[in-house]
Amino acid sequence: MLPEREILALHRAITAIRSVSGEEAALADFLGDLLRRNRVTVARLGASLLATVGEGPVLLFDTHLDTVPPAPGWTRDPWEVEVVDGRVYGLGANDAKASVAAMTAAFLAFREADLPFTLALALVEAEETRGTGTEAVLAELSRRGTPPEAAVVGEPTGLDVAIAQKGLMVLELVARGEACHAANAAALGAANAARRLARDLVALEAVDLGPPHPRLGPVTLEPTQLRAGTARNVVPGEATALLDVRTTPGLHGHGLVERLAAAVTGEVRVLSERLAPRETPEVSPLVGAAREARPEARLFGSSTLSDLVFMEGIPAVKCGPGRTERSHTPDEYVLESEVLDGARFYTRLVRAWAERLVESAA
Repeated sequence: MLPEREILALHRAITAIRSVSGEEAALADFLGDLLRRNRVTVARLGASLLATVGEGPVLLFDTHLDTVPPAPGWTRDPWEVEVVDGRVYGLGANDAKASVAAMTAAFLAFREADLPFTLALALVEAEETRGTGTEAVLAELSRRGTPPEAAVVGEPTGLDVAIAQKGLMVLELVARGEACHAANAAALGAANAARRLARDLVALEAVDLGPPHPRLGPVTLEPTQLRAGTARNVVPGEATALLDVRTTPGLHGHGLVERLAAAVTGEVRVLSERLAPRETPEVSPLVGAAREARPEARLFGSSTLSDLVFMEGIPAVKCGPGRTERSHTPDEYVLESEVLDGARFYTRLVRAWAERLVESAA
């Protein structure tokens, strides 16, 4: 593994490079140069990087370069990195540049090792927005004929290991009525779409969304954006609500939509269902390697989204340094000790995975 001072210097350097979603190119340039100086083969996919060492089945380390824009309330310059009592302040320091630094350090530790597999490092764009970076990496690995055998997604989890993650469906509930002058609505008996929408939203509260998942809990449904009316004195002929539905394995897609549609008088439209829930069995060799690398780690289910959603058919976990509750907050920070712990964890995980492959081949 790189010396600790170099890992921390790398983390500070990448945190200082602005990489709000859509602006990741400069950071990709910096890290691409670093990897090439260390004699690593690197492919550039847009503003994402894919580096590999070794030969054989692929273990993928995947984390993201982009950040959200600074939230209101920062008391520091978000790109002026400050270290105070072991805390590294800066936009993205926690989410997810701690994982970027730790995964990169672990990856470089094996650049000249004789691994019984391919270790791939994906540093991707657009995780906070569209997920196109990881999709491009997976497509490239598939094109090469080397889809991942297993994957580790770097996100701030306190180095606890998420073996399940909720999915997201975005639905639109549409209620229709009869537009007319508000003064005449009662006499005409005109149906008010806003009232119909309100009744449907109340009805959705009583819908059975299925049994809770043992790690992820229940499916949840929250109306988030409502729209109705074109003018103060016009009864709305249409009213809509966006529904944020956080789903669990087995409770995602058409069947869930049917349950909701049966409970309302309006129309339920699917706007997005591409972000599916994921789950890796606790008995998976990858989970075993992660537990061997960090015996004290808690196995859990995550309600927050990440690029884990794109690991269809791939045993995958989400684990990284930092704390999720610091993500997207003013004065975001991570502890230097957390970054170093992350690098050690990823390094031990590679070794544990290698040992399992050797044992299984014996």
